[in-house]
Amino acid sequence: MTPRLAHVRWGIVGCGAVTEVKSGPAFAKVPDSSLVAVMRRDGDKARDYARRHGVPRWYDDADALIADPGVDAVYVATPPSSHRELALKAIAAGKPVYVEKPMAIDHAECQDIVRAGEAAGVPVFVAYYRRMLPRFRRIAQLLSDGAIGAPRIVDVLLHHPFESRYRDPANLPWTVQPAISGGGIFVDIGCHTLDILDFLLGPIVDARGMVSNQLGAYPAEDTVAMAFRFYSGVLGTGLWNFAADRREDRVQIVGNGGRLTFATFGDGPIRLESGGHVEDIHIANPEHIQQPLIASIVAELTGKGICPSTARTGARTSWVMDRVLRP
Repeated sequence: MTPRLAHVRWGIVGCGAVTEVKSGPAFAKVPDSSLVAVMRRDGDKARDYARRHGVPRWYDDADALIADPGVDAVYVATPPSSHRELALKAIAAGKPVYVEKPMAIDHAECQDIVRAGEAAGVPVFVAYYRRMLPRFRRIAQLLSDGAIGAPRIVDVLLHHPFESRYRDPANLPWTVQPAISGGGIFVDIGCHTLDILDFLLGPIVDARGMVSNQLGAYPAEDTVAMAFRFYSGVLGTGLWNFAADRREDRVQIVGNGGRLTFATFGDGPIRLESGGHVEDIHIANPEHIQQPLIASIVAELTGKGICPSTARTGARTSWVMDRVLRP
């Protein structure tokens, strides 16, 4: 087993846009944690990132960062196509791994990471950070307290208009190139909703659906319709469309005594309807949205707590998406 650490010295593999505000600065702001090294294939960009964020070392080679004896734990923030390879290298080096979401290209790759981590006794965590955000912890508490009675059904709706960045076939973002991302925007952000529902209601044990590419603007799906069932018996439906007329983001959990309505993204109000009363609960997200989850990882690695987003939970979300995309 990986020994308990007194202080966690982090290295980032892939210090791109997601690490600028969402995650990177949090490693230095969490107690018992520091960011000591970053890596990017473009050495000039790695050096610039290190300079701007006060990081002492930078690399243009992932193997070199993973081998750095001054790095205790590795944050893999590259596109999903390289998650498996990099996670396995960090595990082989005996270093705990924090992997960006989705955990890998597909469930089979996730399972490779799960098995390797468990065999080596090396902890693996996944960046489904909503599990530790205060707004979703409040929703979990409301459900636990019986605020809506027994949950019965879940309804998910996420619509985005078609964005101009997808109009140039020669310069498509990697998020809609399945060979790099594992799918389209559904995989990139829809996974967040599926994972937080796993956290709130327990594992999804059956899922089926249909996908289509209605616009043909990129190789991946742009529309997904699915139905799913939780281990508890709760049933759910979901619709994701990325060529809609406007943005909509709604998750509704209906119980036998009320309902909770909230958005996966942003920090709009949580609406609780119960007993003829309606209450809007406002809870803002933190500046660095991954900080609460990173704090829980550091707490686990230093023996002071538990992180709720593990390789096993992350793999479950990839399994659900595979049931729809790769039936």
